[in-house]
Amino acid sequence: MKYNFDQQINRFGTYCTQWDYIEDRFGEKNLLPFSISDTDFPCPPEILSTLNKRLQHGVFGYTRWNHPRYKTAIRQWFMKRFFSEIKEDWVVYSPSVIYSISKLIEILTVQEDHIVIQTPAYDAFYKLIQDNQRVLSTNELIEENSTYRINFEDLEQKLAHPKAKILLLCSPHNPTGRVWTREELINIVSLTKKYGVKIISDEIHMDIVLAPHSHVPILDVADNLDHVYLCTSASKTFNIPGLIGSYMLIPNEKVRNQFLITLKNRDGLSSASTLGTLATMEAYEQCSGWVDELVMYIQENFLLIQNYLEKHLPMLSFQIPQATYLAWIDVSKLPYSSEEIQDALVHHGKVAIMPGVTYGYSGQGFLRMNVGCSKDKVMEGLHRLKKAIQYLESTPL
Repeated sequence: MKYNFDQQINRFGTYCTQWDYIEDRFGEKNLLPFSISDTDFPCPPEILSTLNKRLQHGVFGYTRWNHPRYKTAIRQWFMKRFFSEIKEDWVVYSPSVIYSISKLIEILTVQEDHIVIQTPAYDAFYKLIQDNQRVLSTNELIEENSTYRINFEDLEQKLAHPKAKILLLCSPHNPTGRVWTREELINIVSLTKKYGVKIISDEIHMDIVLAPHSHVPILDVADNLDHVYLCTSASKTFNIPGLIGSYMLIPNEKVRNQFLITLKNRDGLSSASTLGTLATMEAYEQCSGWVDELVMYIQENFLLIQNYLEKHLPMLSFQIPQATYLAWIDVSKLPYSSEEIQDALVHHGKVAIMPGVTYGYSGQGFLRMNVGCSKDKVMEGLHRLKKAIQYLESTPL
């Protein structure tokens, strides 16, 4: 490998959510964290070099995103990675994917309209739907041996509801790691078209897809682009969420203009981050090879987990996901509640791994472990997981 993903960097003291503030979520300090989904990897050296050069300039005034280089970098990335052709006019800046989704929900729906999501689901989806006073409509995924598929019969029922206005799609899916096939996406588009439901597709994990699977942008299968909205960012892939910045692809000109007015005039957020915008352009222009190596390293981490669990914790089961750097581990065969498992992990294993119930009721019996880190950290986390389970096993029921 050209790049070193084994390097471990001390993130303490950097106001890091995952390391410095782990107590906020788990109630205890000094835990080894595998929680929030950023990674422990440094940015590609190409990005660091560009940012360092920009820092030496010393002036950080207002900047703009609406220029040919920014849009061309995004367009070329989609063409190179997904063979997907997008138009320059579709590209709009946004400070974050969650902001994008929230604003689209405001623009496209009214209070009490239904937003359909597939569960288990990224926990922020629940909050933004509820706090926008919309109604959460859940299409529970069908789980078979830790592999998930869409319940299309139930999905049609949910989309057929007269108040259903948006399907909030997560593609690839967090937390299960499913990569939706072209056929599945065509079926989704067909159903939403049948019932007049719009699609907002969160594709922030689109680059972290393991072979032989491939990501298909929702715009590639939509026959009515006016009803499809794609939200994504370079932040997950290149570990730059702290630099701020994401973007949307909005073919619908009217909605695009409404969003831009909201972004600038109402919310005052149209001034992009100088470093975030620069990092996105550099990433998409120069760092394709780094992403390829990153994905291979993540796959090796998943293999470590699979082999370790088979050998040391056979009551736990794990299927390598098709995408993301999130291991979705089945602990349902253990005779303990989610609360008991979390108590043992935190207080005896000294490790922070997300309980599956965070992502909805159907996440019961699972753990979500972020493996965007060195192999040594993954192994230490697994040892601590084992220690926690051994504690439970040694404690009388």
